[in-house]
Amino acid sequence: MHQSRFRKFLKAVGPGFITGSADDDPSGIATYSQTGAQFGYTQLWFVLFVMPFMIAIQEMCGRIGLVTGSGLSGVIRKHYSKPLLYCAVATLLIANTINIGADLGAMASSAELVLGLPYIFWLIGMTALIIFLEVFVAYRTYVKVLKYLCFSLFAYIIAAFSVTQPWGEILRSLFVPFFSFSKEYLFNLVALFGTTISPYLFFWQSDEEVEEEILHHQIRDFGTGMPHVSSRTMHEMRLDTSMGMFFSNLITFFIITTTASTLGANGIRTVATATEAAEALQPLAGPFASLLFAAGVIGTGLLGVPILAASASYAISEAVGWKPGLFRTFKQAPGFYLVIVLSTVVGLTVNLLGVPSFTMLYYAAVLNGIMAPPLMMFILLVANNRAIMGRNTNGWFSNVAGFILTMAMSIAAAALIVMLF
Repeated sequence: MHQSRFRKFLKAVGPGFITGSADDDPSGIATYSQTGAQFGYTQLWFVLFVMPFMIAIQEMCGRIGLVTGSGLSGVIRKHYSKPLLYCAVATLLIANTINIGADLGAMASSAELVLGLPYIFWLIGMTALIIFLEVFVAYRTYVKVLKYLCFSLFAYIIAAFSVTQPWGEILRSLFVPFFSFSKEYLFNLVALFGTTISPYLFFWQSDEEVEEEILHHQIRDFGTGMPHVSSRTMHEMRLDTSMGMFFSNLITFFIITTTASTLGANGIRTVATATEAAEALQPLAGPFASLLFAAGVIGTGLLGVPILAASASYAISEAVGWKPGLFRTFKQAPGFYLVIVLSTVVGLTVNLLGVPSFTMLYYAAVLNGIMAPPLMMFILLVANNRAIMGRNTNGWFSNVAGFILTMAMSIAAAALIVMLF
Protein backbone atom coordinates (compact mmCIF):
# COMPACT_ATOMS: atom_id res chain seq x y z
CA MET A 1 0.00 0.00 0.00
CA HIS A 2 2.71 2.48 1.05
CA GLN A 3 4.83 1.52 -1.96
CA SER A 4 1.87 2.09 -4.28
CA ARG A 5 1.22 5.56 -2.78
CA PHE A 6 4.91 6.44 -3.11
CA ARG A 7 4.87 5.45 -6.77
CA LYS A 8 1.77 7.58 -7.37
CA PHE A 9 3.49 10.51 -5.68
CA LEU A 10 6.61 10.04 -7.82
CA LYS A 11 4.45 9.95 -10.94
CA ALA A 12 2.74 13.20 -9.91
CA VAL A 13 6.06 14.93 -9.20
CA GLY A 14 7.20 16.89 -12.23
CA PRO A 15 9.52 19.68 -13.37
CA GLY A 16 8.30 22.11 -10.69
CA PHE A 17 9.21 19.84 -7.78
CA ILE A 18 12.60 18.96 -9.30
CA THR A 19 13.28 22.67 -9.95
CA GLY A 20 12.47 23.62 -6.36
CA SER A 21 14.67 20.84 -4.98
CA ALA A 22 17.56 21.82 -7.26
CA ASP A 23 17.46 25.33 -5.79
CA ASP A 24 18.90 23.84 -2.58
CA ASP A 25 22.16 22.77 -4.23
CA PRO A 26 25.48 22.80 -2.28
CA SER A 27 26.04 26.49 -3.03
CA GLY A 28 22.59 27.26 -1.63
CA ILE A 29 23.30 25.09 1.42
CA ALA A 30 26.52 27.08 2.03
CA THR A 31 24.63 30.40 1.86
CA TYR A 32 21.85 29.22 4.17
CA SER A 33 24.43 27.77 6.59
CA GLN A 34 26.26 31.10 6.63
CA THR A 35 22.94 32.84 7.33
CA GLY A 36 22.24 30.67 10.37
CA ALA A 37 25.80 30.89 11.68
CA GLN A 38 26.14 34.66 11.32
CA PHE A 39 22.62 35.91 12.06
CA GLY A 40 21.00 33.11 14.02
CA TYR A 41 17.23 32.99 13.45
CA THR A 42 16.85 36.69 12.55
CA GLN A 43 16.59 36.12 8.78
CA LEU A 44 14.16 33.19 8.93
CA TRP A 45 11.35 35.58 7.91
CA PHE A 46 12.93 35.67 4.43
CA VAL A 47 11.68 32.10 3.84
CA LEU A 48 8.01 33.08 4.17
CA PHE A 49 8.55 36.37 2.33
CA VAL A 50 10.16 34.92 -0.79
CA MET A 51 8.01 31.79 -1.24
CA PRO A 52 4.95 33.34 -3.00
CA PHE A 53 7.26 35.24 -5.35
CA MET A 54 9.18 32.07 -6.19
CA ILE A 55 5.92 30.28 -6.94
CA ALA A 56 4.74 33.15 -9.16
CA ILE A 57 7.89 33.47 -11.31
CA GLN A 58 8.40 29.70 -11.70
CA GLU A 59 4.71 29.19 -12.55
CA MET A 60 5.12 31.76 -15.33
CA CYS A 61 8.15 29.88 -16.69
CA GLY A 62 6.32 26.55 -16.53
CA ARG A 63 3.26 28.04 -18.22
CA ILE A 64 5.36 29.57 -21.01
CA GLY A 65 6.91 26.16 -21.73
CA LEU A 66 3.55 24.35 -21.62
CA VAL A 67 1.67 26.81 -23.84
CA THR A 68 4.34 27.59 -26.46
CA GLY A 69 6.07 24.19 -26.75
CA SER A 70 9.38 26.11 -26.55
CA GLY A 71 11.83 26.89 -23.79
CA LEU A 72 12.28 30.41 -22.45
CA SER A 73 15.32 31.09 -24.64
CA GLY A 74 13.49 29.97 -27.79
CA VAL A 75 10.49 32.21 -27.06
CA ILE A 76 12.64 35.28 -26.35
CA ARG A 77 14.71 34.63 -29.51
CA LYS A 78 11.58 34.49 -31.64
CA HIS A 79 9.73 37.51 -30.23
CA TYR A 80 12.24 39.84 -28.57
CA SER A 81 15.79 41.25 -28.72
CA LYS A 82 18.39 38.70 -29.82
CA PRO A 83 21.45 40.74 -28.69
CA LEU A 84 20.02 40.99 -25.16
CA LEU A 85 19.24 37.26 -25.22
CA TYR A 86 22.80 36.39 -26.30
CA CYS A 87 24.22 38.58 -23.52
CA ALA A 88 21.94 36.93 -20.93
CA VAL A 89 22.77 33.42 -22.17
CA ALA A 90 26.54 34.09 -22.10
CA THR A 91 26.25 35.41 -18.55
CA LEU A 92 24.14 32.39 -17.57
CA LEU A 93 26.80 30.02 -18.93
CA ILE A 94 29.57 31.76 -16.94
CA ALA A 95 27.54 31.89 -13.71
CA ASN A 96 26.40 28.27 -14.05
CA THR A 97 29.93 27.01 -14.76
CA ILE A 98 31.25 28.77 -11.64
CA ASN A 99 28.35 27.32 -9.65
CA ILE A 100 29.04 23.84 -11.05
CA GLY A 101 32.67 24.15 -9.95
CA ALA A 102 31.70 25.17 -6.42
CA ASP A 103 29.10 22.37 -6.19
CA LEU A 104 31.52 19.69 -7.45
CA GLY A 105 34.13 20.85 -4.93
CA ALA A 106 31.62 20.71 -2.08
CA MET A 107 30.46 17.23 -3.12
CA ALA A 108 34.03 15.90 -3.32
CA SER A 109 34.91 17.39 0.08
CA SER A 110 31.78 15.89 1.65
CA ALA A 111 32.48 12.45 0.17
CA GLU A 112 36.05 12.62 1.49
CA LEU A 113 34.68 13.57 4.93
CA VAL A 114 32.09 10.75 4.99
CA LEU A 115 33.72 7.94 3.01
CA GLY A 116 37.44 8.67 3.02
CA LEU A 117 39.59 8.36 -0.14
CA PRO A 118 41.28 11.44 -1.62
CA TYR A 119 39.42 14.60 -2.67
CA ILE A 120 40.67 14.35 -6.27
CA PHE A 121 39.26 10.81 -6.59
CA TRP A 122 35.77 11.98 -5.67
CA LEU A 123 36.03 15.14 -7.77
CA ILE A 124 36.87 13.25 -10.96
CA GLY A 125 34.59 10.31 -10.17
CA MET A 126 31.50 12.43 -9.48
CA THR A 127 32.10 14.56 -12.56
CA ALA A 128 32.33 11.43 -14.72
CA LEU A 129 29.16 9.97 -13.14
CA ILE A 130 27.14 13.15 -13.74
CA ILE A 131 28.27 13.42 -17.38
CA PHE A 132 27.49 9.73 -17.98
CA LEU A 133 23.98 9.98 -16.52
CA GLU A 134 23.10 13.15 -18.37
CA VAL A 135 24.53 12.20 -21.77
CA PHE A 136 23.94 8.45 -22.02
CA VAL A 137 20.84 7.67 -19.92
CA ALA A 138 17.44 8.06 -21.62
CA TYR A 139 15.33 11.01 -20.41
CA ARG A 140 12.50 8.74 -19.19
CA THR A 141 14.96 6.97 -16.85
CA TYR A 142 17.06 10.02 -16.02
CA VAL A 143 14.11 12.09 -14.79
CA LYS A 144 13.29 9.25 -12.34
CA VAL A 145 16.86 9.48 -10.99
CA LEU A 146 16.38 13.23 -10.44
CA LYS A 147 13.09 12.61 -8.62
CA TYR A 148 14.74 10.16 -6.21
CA LEU A 149 17.61 12.59 -5.58
CA CYS A 150 15.10 15.21 -4.43
CA PHE A 151 14.51 13.11 -1.33
CA SER A 152 18.14 13.52 -0.23
CA LEU A 153 17.01 16.93 1.06
CA PHE A 154 15.08 15.22 3.88
CA ALA A 155 18.50 14.80 5.52
CA TYR A 156 18.26 18.45 6.61
CA ILE A 157 14.85 17.97 8.24
CA ILE A 158 16.17 14.97 10.19
CA ALA A 159 19.34 16.88 11.14
CA ALA A 160 17.26 19.76 12.54
CA PHE A 161 15.32 17.42 14.82
CA SER A 162 18.48 15.64 15.98
CA VAL A 163 19.46 18.70 18.05
CA THR A 164 17.55 20.71 20.67
CA GLN A 165 15.71 23.67 19.16
CA PRO A 166 14.09 26.75 20.82
CA TRP A 167 10.91 26.44 18.75
CA GLY A 168 9.23 29.47 20.34
CA GLU A 169 12.07 31.78 19.27
CA ILE A 170 12.22 30.11 15.86
CA LEU A 171 8.50 30.63 15.14
CA ARG A 172 8.69 34.23 16.34
CA SER A 173 11.60 34.93 13.97
CA LEU A 174 9.73 33.22 11.12
CA PHE A 175 6.57 35.34 11.43
CA VAL A 176 7.96 38.63 12.85
CA PRO A 177 10.54 40.21 10.49
CA PHE A 178 13.66 41.72 12.00
CA PHE A 179 15.63 44.31 10.02
CA SER A 180 19.10 45.68 10.47
CA PHE A 181 20.68 48.23 8.16
CA SER A 182 24.20 47.06 8.83
CA LYS A 183 26.30 46.31 5.76
CA GLU A 184 26.66 42.63 6.76
CA TYR A 185 22.91 42.11 7.24
CA LEU A 186 22.00 43.75 3.93
CA PHE A 187 24.77 41.94 2.07
CA ASN A 188 23.49 38.58 3.32
CA LEU A 189 19.94 39.42 2.21
CA VAL A 190 21.34 40.10 -1.27
CA ALA A 191 23.11 36.73 -1.14
CA LEU A 192 19.83 35.03 -0.13
CA PHE A 193 18.00 36.62 -3.05
CA GLY A 194 20.74 35.64 -5.51
CA THR A 195 20.84 32.05 -4.23
CA THR A 196 17.08 31.52 -4.02
CA ILE A 197 15.90 33.27 -7.22
CA SER A 198 18.41 31.85 -9.70
CA PRO A 199 18.07 32.43 -13.49
CA TYR A 200 19.04 28.85 -14.33
CA LEU A 201 15.78 27.71 -12.71
CA PHE A 202 13.78 29.88 -15.16
CA PHE A 203 15.29 28.16 -18.19
CA TRP A 204 15.26 24.65 -16.68
CA GLN A 205 11.57 24.55 -15.76
CA SER A 206 10.27 25.98 -19.04
CA ASP A 207 12.35 23.48 -21.02
CA GLU A 208 11.41 20.52 -18.82
CA GLU A 209 7.72 21.22 -19.33
CA VAL A 210 8.42 20.89 -23.08
CA GLU A 211 10.41 17.67 -22.50
CA GLU A 212 7.38 16.24 -20.69
CA GLU A 213 5.09 17.21 -23.59
CA ILE A 214 7.43 15.45 -26.04
CA LEU A 215 7.64 12.41 -23.74
CA HIS A 216 3.82 12.15 -23.69
CA HIS A 217 3.56 12.70 -27.50
CA GLN A 218 1.75 16.04 -27.23
CA ILE A 219 4.30 17.64 -29.58
CA ARG A 220 7.10 16.23 -31.76
CA ASP A 221 9.92 18.62 -30.87
CA PHE A 222 10.86 22.00 -29.37
CA GLY A 223 9.18 24.86 -31.22
CA THR A 224 7.10 22.66 -33.56
CA GLY A 225 3.76 24.17 -32.64
CA MET A 226 1.36 25.21 -29.91
CA PRO A 227 0.31 22.12 -27.95
CA HIS A 228 -3.22 21.76 -26.65
CA VAL A 229 -3.07 22.44 -22.92
CA SER A 230 -6.07 21.31 -20.91
CA SER A 231 -7.18 23.03 -17.71
CA ARG A 232 -6.23 19.84 -15.84
CA THR A 233 -2.67 19.94 -17.21
CA MET A 234 -2.37 23.61 -16.21
CA HIS A 235 -3.69 22.83 -12.74
CA GLU A 236 -1.23 19.96 -12.32
CA MET A 237 1.68 22.19 -13.38
CA ARG A 238 0.67 24.87 -10.87
CA LEU A 239 0.28 22.33 -8.08
CA ASP A 240 3.62 20.73 -8.93
CA THR A 241 5.35 24.14 -8.99
CA SER A 242 3.78 25.24 -5.70
CA MET A 243 4.83 21.97 -4.05
CA GLY A 244 8.37 22.35 -5.39
CA MET A 245 8.82 25.92 -4.17
CA PHE A 246 7.26 25.08 -0.79
CA PHE A 247 9.64 22.13 -0.40
CA SER A 248 12.60 24.29 -1.41
CA ASN A 249 11.81 26.89 1.25
CA LEU A 250 11.03 24.23 3.85
CA ILE A 251 14.56 22.86 3.43
CA THR A 252 15.99 26.40 3.57
CA PHE A 253 14.14 26.90 6.87
CA PHE A 254 15.61 23.73 8.39
CA ILE A 255 19.18 24.45 7.21
CA ILE A 256 19.13 27.94 8.74
CA THR A 257 17.51 26.58 11.90
CA THR A 258 20.08 23.78 12.33
CA THR A 259 23.13 25.99 11.81
CA ALA A 260 21.69 28.81 13.97
CA SER A 261 21.08 26.49 16.92
CA THR A 262 24.53 24.88 16.67
CA LEU A 263 27.13 27.02 14.89
CA GLY A 264 25.60 30.44 15.60
CA ALA A 265 24.74 29.56 19.21
CA ASN A 266 28.37 28.52 19.82
CA GLY A 267 30.00 31.60 18.32
CA ILE A 268 30.96 30.17 14.90
CA ARG A 269 30.07 33.09 12.62
CA THR A 270 31.71 32.21 9.30
CA VAL A 271 31.00 29.21 7.07
CA ALA A 272 32.80 29.24 3.72
CA THR A 273 31.35 25.99 2.31
CA ALA A 274 28.59 23.48 2.97
CA THR A 275 31.27 20.92 3.91
CA GLU A 276 32.74 23.29 6.46
CA ALA A 277 29.29 23.53 8.03
CA ALA A 278 29.11 19.72 8.21
CA GLU A 279 32.56 19.52 9.86
CA ALA A 280 31.71 22.26 12.37
CA LEU A 281 28.46 20.49 13.31
CA GLN A 282 30.20 17.31 14.47
CA PRO A 283 31.49 18.45 17.90
CA LEU A 284 28.32 20.48 18.53
CA ALA A 285 25.48 18.28 17.31
CA GLY A 286 27.17 14.89 17.14
CA PRO A 287 28.42 12.74 14.26
CA PHE A 288 24.89 11.79 13.16
CA ALA A 289 23.86 15.37 12.33
CA SER A 290 27.23 16.02 10.67
CA LEU A 291 26.92 12.85 8.58
CA LEU A 292 23.39 13.78 7.46
CA PHE A 293 24.52 17.27 6.52
CA ALA A 294 27.44 15.99 4.43
CA ALA A 295 25.33 13.25 2.79
CA GLY A 296 22.75 15.87 1.85
CA VAL A 297 25.46 17.91 0.09
CA ILE A 298 26.36 14.90 -2.08
CA GLY A 299 22.73 14.13 -2.93
CA THR A 300 21.78 17.72 -3.75
CA GLY A 301 24.96 18.13 -5.80
CA LEU A 302 24.05 15.10 -7.91
CA LEU A 303 20.69 16.79 -8.47
CA GLY A 304 21.88 20.38 -8.90
CA VAL A 305 24.98 20.05 -11.10
CA PRO A 306 23.20 18.32 -14.04
CA ILE A 307 20.42 20.91 -13.90
CA LEU A 308 22.93 23.78 -13.90
CA ALA A 309 24.71 22.29 -16.93
CA ALA A 310 21.51 21.39 -18.81
CA SER A 311 19.81 24.76 -18.21
CA ALA A 312 22.78 26.57 -19.79
CA SER A 313 22.76 24.12 -22.70
CA TYR A 314 19.01 24.58 -23.31
CA ALA A 315 19.46 28.36 -23.31
CA ILE A 316 22.44 28.31 -25.70
CA SER A 317 20.96 25.69 -28.05
CA GLU A 318 17.65 27.51 -28.48
CA ALA A 319 19.39 30.90 -28.78
CA VAL A 320 21.63 29.78 -31.68
CA GLY A 321 19.23 27.33 -33.33
CA TRP A 322 20.76 24.00 -32.30
CA LYS A 323 18.53 21.00 -31.57
CA PRO A 324 18.00 20.84 -27.78
CA GLY A 325 16.59 18.07 -25.63
CA LEU A 326 17.55 15.37 -23.16
CA PHE A 327 15.17 13.08 -25.07
CA ARG A 328 17.70 13.09 -27.93
CA THR A 329 20.88 11.04 -28.14
CA PHE A 330 24.36 12.57 -28.33
CA LYS A 331 24.45 11.81 -32.07
CA GLN A 332 21.16 13.63 -32.63
CA ALA A 333 22.12 16.75 -30.63
CA PRO A 334 25.93 16.99 -30.39
CA GLY A 335 25.99 20.75 -29.73
CA PHE A 336 23.49 20.47 -26.88
CA TYR A 337 25.43 17.69 -25.14
CA LEU A 338 28.86 19.24 -25.78
CA VAL A 339 27.79 22.34 -23.82
CA ILE A 340 26.75 20.07 -20.93
CA VAL A 341 30.06 18.19 -21.01
CA LEU A 342 32.25 21.28 -21.41
CA SER A 343 30.56 23.32 -18.68
CA THR A 344 30.85 20.38 -16.26
CA VAL A 345 34.51 19.71 -17.12
CA VAL A 346 35.41 23.41 -16.86
CA GLY A 347 33.67 23.44 -13.47
CA LEU A 348 35.93 20.56 -12.43
CA THR A 349 39.11 22.33 -13.60
CA VAL A 350 38.21 25.47 -11.64
CA ASN A 351 38.65 23.37 -8.49
CA LEU A 352 42.17 22.44 -9.61
CA LEU A 353 43.18 26.13 -9.84
CA GLY A 354 42.98 26.59 -6.08
CA VAL A 355 40.20 29.20 -6.24
CA PRO A 356 38.31 29.15 -2.90
CA SER A 357 34.76 27.88 -3.33
CA PHE A 358 33.39 30.84 -1.36
CA THR A 359 34.99 33.19 -3.91
CA MET A 360 33.45 31.21 -6.78
CA LEU A 361 30.02 31.35 -5.18
CA TYR A 362 30.41 35.06 -4.51
CA TYR A 363 31.02 35.89 -8.17
CA ALA A 364 28.29 33.50 -9.31
CA ALA A 365 25.88 35.30 -6.98
CA VAL A 366 26.97 38.65 -8.43
CA LEU A 367 26.26 37.46 -11.98
CA ASN A 368 22.93 35.86 -11.01
CA GLY A 369 21.86 38.97 -9.13
CA ILE A 370 22.63 41.22 -12.09
CA MET A 371 21.06 39.09 -14.81
CA ALA A 372 17.88 38.01 -12.95
CA PRO A 373 15.91 41.33 -13.11
CA PRO A 374 16.11 41.83 -16.92
CA LEU A 375 15.24 38.18 -17.44
CA MET A 376 12.22 38.53 -15.16
CA MET A 377 11.13 41.56 -17.19
CA PHE A 378 11.21 39.37 -20.33
CA ILE A 379 9.25 36.65 -18.51
CA LEU A 380 6.58 39.18 -17.52
CA LEU A 381 6.40 40.51 -21.11
CA VAL A 382 6.02 37.00 -22.55
CA ALA A 383 3.51 35.88 -19.92
CA ASN A 384 1.31 38.93 -20.69
CA ASN A 385 1.57 38.71 -24.50
CA ARG A 386 -1.72 37.35 -25.92
CA ALA A 387 -0.11 36.72 -29.31
CA ILE A 388 2.21 34.22 -27.58
CA MET A 389 0.15 32.94 -24.65
CA GLY A 390 -3.42 33.15 -26.00
CA ARG A 391 -5.90 32.88 -23.14
CA ASN A 392 -3.18 31.73 -20.72
CA THR A 393 -1.75 35.18 -19.94
CA ASN A 394 -0.97 36.34 -16.41
CA GLY A 395 -3.62 37.04 -13.83
CA TRP A 396 -3.40 40.01 -11.46
CA PHE A 397 -1.57 38.08 -8.72
CA SER A 398 1.17 36.89 -11.07
CA ASN A 399 1.69 40.42 -12.37
CA VAL A 400 1.79 42.03 -8.93
CA ALA A 401 4.10 39.34 -7.53
CA GLY A 402 6.32 39.42 -10.62
CA PHE A 403 6.60 43.23 -10.52
CA ILE A 404 7.46 43.29 -6.78
CA LEU A 405 10.04 40.53 -7.19
CA THR A 406 11.65 42.25 -10.19
CA MET A 407 11.88 45.52 -8.28
CA ALA A 408 13.26 43.81 -5.17
CA MET A 409 15.88 41.94 -7.20
CA SER A 410 16.80 45.14 -9.08
CA ILE A 411 17.35 46.97 -5.79
CA ALA A 412 19.34 43.98 -4.49
CA ALA A 413 21.52 43.96 -7.63
CA ALA A 414 22.08 47.73 -7.35
CA ALA A 415 22.95 47.38 -3.66
CA LEU A 416 25.39 44.60 -4.46
CA ILE A 417 27.14 46.73 -7.10
CA VAL A 418 27.38 49.63 -4.64
CA MET A 419 28.88 47.31 -2.02
CA LEU A 420 31.42 46.03 -4.54
CA PHE A 421 32.65 49.48 -5.53
